[in-house]
Amino acid sequence: MSQKSFQTLRGMRDVLPQDAPRWQHVEGAVLAAFGGYAYEEIRLPLLEDTALFKRGVGEATDIVEKEMFSFASRDDKDDGSLTLRPEGTASCVRSLQQHGLLYNQTQRVWYRGPMFRYERPQKGRYRQFEQIGAEVFGIAGPAVEAELIMMTAEAFEALGILSSVELQLNTLGSGGARRAYRDALVSYLTPFAAELDPDSQRRLETNPLRILDSKSARTQEIVRSAPQLPDFVDDEAKKHFDDLQQLLTDLNIAYQLNSSLVRGLDYYTHTVFEWVTSALGAQGTVCGGGRYDLLVELLGGKPTPGAGFAMGVDRLVLLHEAVHGAQDDEALDGLRAPVEVYLAVADESAQGVCLQLANDLRRALPDLRLRTHISGGKLKAQMKKADASGAELALIVGAQEMADGSVTCKHLRGQALVGAGDAGQHTVPMTELAAYLARSLAKSLAH
Repeated sequence: MSQKSFQTLRGMRDVLPQDAPRWQHVEGAVLAAFGGYAYEEIRLPLLEDTALFKRGVGEATDIVEKEMFSFASRDDKDDGSLTLRPEGTASCVRSLQQHGLLYNQTQRVWYRGPMFRYERPQKGRYRQFEQIGAEVFGIAGPAVEAELIMMTAEAFEALGILSSVELQLNTLGSGGARRAYRDALVSYLTPFAAELDPDSQRRLETNPLRILDSKSARTQEIVRSAPQLPDFVDDEAKKHFDDLQQLLTDLNIAYQLNSSLVRGLDYYTHTVFEWVTSALGAQGTVCGGGRYDLLVELLGGKPTPGAGFAMGVDRLVLLHEAVHGAQDDEALDGLRAPVEVYLAVADESAQGVCLQLANDLRRALPDLRLRTHISGGKLKAQMKKADASGAELALIVGAQEMADGSVTCKHLRGQALVGAGDAGQHTVPMTELAAYLARSLAKSLAH
């Protein structure tokens, strides 16, 4: 009887070694942008009290109603419900509040890691997906939104995808303006309830603002004549939004106003924004965020202004590939080949010497990517593996080399150094090997 062959669960995915370099490149560019703005990392747990998301994200949102992975706690001291985090902002607020890092302080933090939502899987949408987010607390003016947007634009420019995304902006006004608009929208839509798509019919009672971004053609036709959110925004909020637009103009960051943009979470007030693309089909949003001045108080803290965003790394990776191609992006060349030097063991008696030699080389050249052959076999087979690894150089140590205190160096790609022998192969004393590799691979020796 054959054993069951296991597969990934529906909506989950593996990132394989050949795909990891692009992920590393995308994540590295985003985190480099964060570092340039002196944002600090915060690491958050995967599990939280379900009530945190019900209160923070909103009980009537799609996330809480349909998409959370929740289960009963098995802790004898806690008979409540736990949830795999569906987003990072509520967890971030909980953490900073718990550790006394919010009141009368400013914080600029970033986080990354997996999020979980029970959605219908499709390209660019998974039940476990990766996000990178940034949050700012304690700053009330529009300059913080401009900084967040500028930071995302810088990351996208570094990735070569800025021309493939569009920034869309809207303002929800104050909490009072949002509530007044909600009431007006419900009054307008109620006579059309039977003509709305099923999701919008449900949202009419729970989260009517989400009807504005329905994909149903008939619903969109109805919504076109609905009251407009900007008509309900108070003067103070309008000035905040006007000032933000002026800042973005000063920074030469192009944007489009989108009065239907509301985001799907209850905690947003004032500014909301999204970076969208037409290169990924239906999954066009690669980054979204805005301001949420009421969230900290909602979660039990003192009134504290906040703003932030989250990027979907899965979609950023897809967009990067769509723009640059699957194989031809020069930015990935240094990441694709994990091996620069392959150390072949020509005699079993040399195995220990080779392991120590490899360790010494890594200490002398901290960024060296060196793989030691440790699975035995003839030298010819080892050299085939060295070539297949993508290494620039093969180092060979056997009985003769141990006796001489030397290493045979064979260049596998390109031109050997001046003075190398036939086929780019010659012998180097072990004591000079680190310096030789540094010259060959343009590495810096550790001091």
